[in-house]
Amino acid sequence: MKHNIGEFLFGRAPESSLPERVSDAITRQQRDSEQLIGWVQLLLVTIFGTLYAVAPKTAMSDGFHPVPWALALYFLFTFTRLALSYRILLPAPVLTLSVVADISLLMVLIWSFHIQYMQPASFYLKAPTMMYVFIFIALRTLRFDPRYILLAGATAAIGWLVLVLYVLWSEGGHSMITRNYVTYLTSNSILIGAEIDKIISIVMVSGVLAIAVLRAQRSFKRAVSEEIAAQDLSRFVSREVADRITHSEHQIRPGDGEAVNATVMFTDIEGFSTVSETLSPTELAHMLNDYFGATSAVIEKFGGVITQFQGDAMLITFNAVKPDANHGQNAINTALEIQRLCETTTFCHGGKLKTRCGINTGDIIVGAIGSENRLTFTVHGDTVNIAARLEPLNKQFGTYILATEATLAHCGNSASSNTRWSQRGDVTVRGRSQPTPIFSTDYREYGGVFAPNLSGVTTS
Repeated sequence: MKHNIGEFLFGRAPESSLPERVSDAITRQQRDSEQLIGWVQLLLVTIFGTLYAVAPKTAMSDGFHPVPWALALYFLFTFTRLALSYRILLPAPVLTLSVVADISLLMVLIWSFHIQYMQPASFYLKAPTMMYVFIFIALRTLRFDPRYILLAGATAAIGWLVLVLYVLWSEGGHSMITRNYVTYLTSNSILIGAEIDKIISIVMVSGVLAIAVLRAQRSFKRAVSEEIAAQDLSRFVSREVADRITHSEHQIRPGDGEAVNATVMFTDIEGFSTVSETLSPTELAHMLNDYFGATSAVIEKFGGVITQFQGDAMLITFNAVKPDANHGQNAINTALEIQRLCETTTFCHGGKLKTRCGINTGDIIVGAIGSENRLTFTVHGDTVNIAARLEPLNKQFGTYILATEATLAHCGNSASSNTRWSQRGDVTVRGRSQPTPIFSTDYREYGGVFAPNLSGVTTS
């Protein structure tokens, strides 16, 4: 019951222990907020000082005038704190002292009015400057920390109580107490109920703002945590898949998916086992990182999405999770440029890596498979299976790119004569009873400019 009431008032609490990077992100936001608070307070004291300077002066004492000094002191204090906020992260004791000083200086300023204008102490209780108390309390909400709101509210309530008690204590204070509201408004008389209302208002406003900010703070922490989690997720799966997962209108369940017409490409490094034997695990990891970094740039260039890594192999989709009307052509362009990249690039530790590609186009299912507690977002279907079987067939034909007739048909007449395809016959891939017409090609360079295109199908 206690937990439910607390969650109802303050919102659902975030994880008890936030990651350090989440805490750092929140700290940076609060530092920016403290700078914003400083600028707003500097603006307020400037406005107040300007209004005081240009306002017509009524009869005042001929001696010491405390208001200009109080304003100058507060301006200096605010400016110093603002400058410090740009140089260091203000520690909690400094912030606490700052909040107390803000309210205290305002109270001293209000208190000084009866001296400035040679009036009884009760004179300052009607000063409209008291409204600045609520502005100062509201400013603390910018930091997203309810502790400082409550501190500002408590300091203001105590400060105003002290001012009221000073009036009652001062000479003639008790004799000026009235119960008549009209008399209170038209004279220097004191209405105790009105002053209690002000204190209650300060306390209530501070409490409401603190609750609102605590709810917002908890939501903010959860949002930062979820944003960082989404960023981390996009490092393990493609950005498009991560966006689909994090922005789904409902929780993704096993079997959720949609049918699309897409092109699928499987890649694998030729002779990777042999390469692995000659390198230490650390060297092998560096080489793979170098290879995947280079090929990922090519894949992204042509609009492909790496849906899955398996060791040195990749499952790449076009038009599966990201719209692509020319997915067949872009898949072929990707395969051709990967061949050029592998032919011309020496990867980490002096290695040359050749890549075999299998490409197929057709209807696939894009979605989640697995159990309730463990899901994989991937693509599946007969089209995917054929592409997976084509990739190792390159070894049989001595080729590096094999594509189906369906992929070439999807490209239509968008090709020119730079790339020729060789028919490799009808192949019955493992796991299927129906034969599949397949074709092979290779990349070409003209004057150092890579321009892969299709010219239809020719047989070799």
